[in-house]
Amino acid sequence: MRETELGAFLRAHREAVPPTAVGLPNGDRRRTPGLRRAELATLAGVSVDYLTRLEQGRDRSPSAQVLAALAETLGLSRDERIHLHRLAKTTGGGTCDGAAATRALTVRPTVQALLDQLEPAPALVANRPGDLLAWTAGFARLASPTGLLEAEPPNLVRYAFTDPRAHDAHPDWDTVAGERAAALRAAAALGDPHAALLAEELTITADARFRDRFEGSAALPARTGVERWAHPQVGELRLAYESLELPDPDELRLVVYLASDEATAAALDRLIT
Repeated sequence: MRETELGAFLRAHREAVPPTAVGLPNGDRRRTPGLRRAELATLAGVSVDYLTRLEQGRDRSPSAQVLAALAETLGLSRDERIHLHRLAKTTGGGTCDGAAATRALTVRPTVQALLDQLEPAPALVANRPGDLLAWTAGFARLASPTGLLEAEPPNLVRYAFTDPRAHDAHPDWDTVAGERAAALRAAAALGDPHAALLAEELTITADARFRDRFEGSAALPARTGVERWAHPQVGELRLAYESLELPDPDELRLVVYLASDEATAAALDRLIT
């Protein structure tokens, strides 16, 4: 039986937990990174056979108690725990809130008003597949010279993998591309048909550059961090970002960029003048 998204998510996080984080020695003969299945099963209070069936997709209906024990042992964040439970619901044949057949392509007036209040900071609102629905003038000043906003609608994932200018815009392209692929997989894993269609498109148009990252990105993308942008007018920018989910059935997210150092703050000021 084919590995499920639930199984892939559990395996990815199991392999990311250092044995020392749960009081186990590293050892010299580990064939896999992170925890062995037997170690996670023992710590979570489930059988090795059951954990194996979960990871391999042979059991698709774990109880809430089992999920809670695995999440606690793996040290999952709140967002990761929610995602784990939603994956279990989707894998078990249920429907997942937010996985509607339609996708949002506009924002509410109050969301637009919020963006207006964030000026001149670069900020955007995106839907699950990565389409940009609205953005501040500050983000336009940042992104327009890179070509990101030329498409209709602009899409973060498609741009990263199909536009050669993305490599110049993002000095850390490998990291950015991995984050974009992880975000798309998370949406597709929960049954978003538009995310799944985009993934299918990029598997063809972007080949292994996308496919390898998409198939290897079972964990959630970072919701906060620092991105480097290369702007043709003011040079390199180091931008800290925060990604916030908006209260909306379509699961829109607001991303706000802030200068992470004085040089970037000065460069952003030059873009305004």
